[in-house]
Amino acid sequence: MPLFRPDPSNAQPGTAPAASGAYEPRAAEERLAHTLGRDPHGVFTSDLSVSEYVLLEEAGFEPLGFVVGSSIYHVGLQVARWGQSQELQVLTQAMYEARELAMTRMRTEADQLGADGIVGVNLTMQMYVWGQDVLEFIATGTAVRSLSGAGAHRAPDGGPFTSDLSAQDFYRLLATGIVPVAFVLGTCVYHVAHQSVFGSLRQSMWNQEMVTFTEAIYQARELALTRMQAEATRAGANGIVGVSVEVANHVWGEHATEFLAVGTAVRRLADEHRLPDTSPKPTFVLGLDG
Repeated sequence: MPLFRPDPSNAQPGTAPAASGAYEPRAAEERLAHTLGRDPHGVFTSDLSVSEYVLLEEAGFEPLGFVVGSSIYHVGLQVARWGQSQELQVLTQAMYEARELAMTRMRTEADQLGADGIVGVNLTMQMYVWGQDVLEFIATGTAVRSLSGAGAHRAPDGGPFTSDLSAQDFYRLLATGIVPVAFVLGTCVYHVAHQSVFGSLRQSMWNQEMVTFTEAIYQARELALTRMQAEATRAGANGIVGVSVEVANHVWGEHATEFLAVGTAVRRLADEHRLPDTSPKPTFVLGLDG
């Protein structure tokens, strides 16, 4: 698998792209079978607050079900040169693959419910005491469907869109004729070179920039951001909103660091799919207490 997700243009129209992550546990199948979307008499589940639920309906969408994707992944080791800053591509690849499996399985659940998209996507990791050398990657969100039934809000590859935006931000986007395309990410696991004892002593005597460290961190962060941007381009998006960059060492030690850039890729809809002018306008309140 390349360092980026598969090109969605290769998928058949009207279907979510196929992937090895299409595996669905039997327990999940039983849950989905009794969820609104698969069962007209089923109940919907969601992680939405009451306010978000009401606002989602005002935006012309209904929640179908809380969808989950998971992958427990063993992240291997890669030897790096002690005094050289470099990307650890084996580890970068592992982090991409594990997250892709979780995201694909979550999206598969949403597709089975007939959803147009997923809002409030949350991508997390956790460790277990019975497997301290493995990580579980979990993707969750609420599958939603447009009440208009037009399918115009689906991603360009025909599958459900994914977004980490709240219901409030989702509403604001729709009000301006913009719709989410995909929750995009870019990652880079980077080894920052160690300094020699002599170099550390010499630099500890006065104030100065640590150029070696600055260059390494810049390089790693730029690789993550560039890869996130490339994902959005391949997904057919016009831009990315809500970008953030997270830094973590995970299980590799203090000099191997992952830089993870995430955001929601968006595109502009045709005018006929914008929210009508009669829709309630969100209001903004600014505190004056500093």
